[in-house]
Amino acid sequence: MKRPLGAQISHMLRDRGVDVIFGIPGVHNQEMYRGIEEAGITHVLARHEQGAGFMADGYARATGKPGVAYVITGPGLCNIMTPMGQAYTDSVPMLVMSSCLDEAQAVHGQLHQMKDQRAAAETVTDWSRQANSAQAAYGLVERAFEEFELSRPRPKHIQVPIAQLEADADPAPFPNQPALRTKVLPPDLAPVMSMLNIARRPLFILGGGARSNLWRQILTELGAACFTTYAGRGMAGLDYALDFGAMLPRPGSADVIASADLVVVVGAELGEVDLWRDELGNSASLVRVDLDPKVLSDRHRAAVKLQADGESFARALLEATDHVKPATGWSPAEVVEARNRWRAEVDAERPGIVPVMDALREAMPGDTMIYSDMTQFAYVAKEVWDMAYPYHWHHPTGFGTLGYGLPAGIGGAVARRGKPTAVIAGDYGFHYTMQELGVAVELGLSLPIILWDNGKLKEIEDSMVRGQIAPNAVVARNPDFCKLAEAFGALSAAPSNLDEMQVAVRSAFDAPVPTLIRVTPDIL
Repeated sequence: MKRPLGAQISHMLRDRGVDVIFGIPGVHNQEMYRGIEEAGITHVLARHEQGAGFMADGYARATGKPGVAYVITGPGLCNIMTPMGQAYTDSVPMLVMSSCLDEAQAVHGQLHQMKDQRAAAETVTDWSRQANSAQAAYGLVERAFEEFELSRPRPKHIQVPIAQLEADADPAPFPNQPALRTKVLPPDLAPVMSMLNIARRPLFILGGGARSNLWRQILTELGAACFTTYAGRGMAGLDYALDFGAMLPRPGSADVIASADLVVVVGAELGEVDLWRDELGNSASLVRVDLDPKVLSDRHRAAVKLQADGESFARALLEATDHVKPATGWSPAEVVEARNRWRAEVDAERPGIVPVMDALREAMPGDTMIYSDMTQFAYVAKEVWDMAYPYHWHHPTGFGTLGYGLPAGIGGAVARRGKPTAVIAGDYGFHYTMQELGVAVELGLSLPIILWDNGKLKEIEDSMVRGQIAPNAVVARNPDFCKLAEAFGALSAAPSNLDEMQVAVRSAFDAPVPTLIRVTPDIL
């Protein structure tokens, strides 16, 4: 039956598998809220649109499904642009639906007016479009969901004029049969297999786009060593003997890569935040496998390029390895030696964090999904905390925004009810989105929030010192974080030693509300 278009959109999203929407209602987008409950969708009320966007991001990373957010015209859209930028650089599927003014060029002085909000959103999304009719809105939603499946997942923005949201519209069409992505077949791998057949020291670099649980088996059958990017951690499982880990940023990794006689990079951009140097370091042939043509044509100049998704490539590769004799050029001893050396480097660069990190890891279930913020504790952990499962540590890697950890962790915990989820944040970044504690309490999430409180922007202070700049503007007065958490209705703990920290963390996974656990460098 006919309903206002805003309500029809919610029903359309439900038909395409959306069960949670994050957002904040306002007078401009309230018609989008008319159909949410009727469609059977849960709405999570954020305290700020930035929080809503990060929650949608965290939900998407936990489920693999698009995270959806509803925001208002103007400031609502501006507030969610930072999360959209983060989702863009980290390849996260997110759909942001907003209202917009019916006429923004010939009429001035309106509520929430911007010169061109669609264009503003396009700077941080895959695309941003305006739907001036019901059919246009339905078509854009359909396009977004098709592209989430077929191409590199990135955020999309659809805005609908207020009058259109209010106008009656026919129901959206039933979902189409989804398009089928072209799959890689073993014959497509002939150039790669010919190289693997003669390689003695093949090396794989697995990024966030590798997306398969087959890599441990593939690497074992090939006798191949591997690195992972931060986003690819866990791809080889735990304790694979030839896994160099997420140590690509270590300068010495270039020497290891140079010693390989074949390098295969799967689903990794190899950008600045992956390497922190200009060159990968390979002297042998380079194979690139990626969905994004821009990645395949980048400065690393691969000898063989395959436009494919990681899962399809992995399945074809596993089938093709039946006749490949395992390489014998790598030794577990050289991997252990390199990893121990790099771990010592990490510990020396940011002293005092590694032992705290080790104790924290012991206290968490192996399948805990962790959402971290921009903080020194996370920078250390990303390199030396080995993951048993892929896609269980999420960090704002590309855009690198503060304030990500807490709201993204809330989105992940909503998606993973009954499974362990945790947040790691720094004291300064926590200020950005700490109001979202109210959401976590409201939802009754058993969410440990480990707050690394060194009382300053320590990473920036260290950088200033290295640059021979007198440190300034790096200290902000913190509140009593434990009392703040309790004011929201959360639990809190301030452990004085590592044993107390472990007890607090274990208890937090069973608590009926989130627990803020304040940890300082004095805990050692």
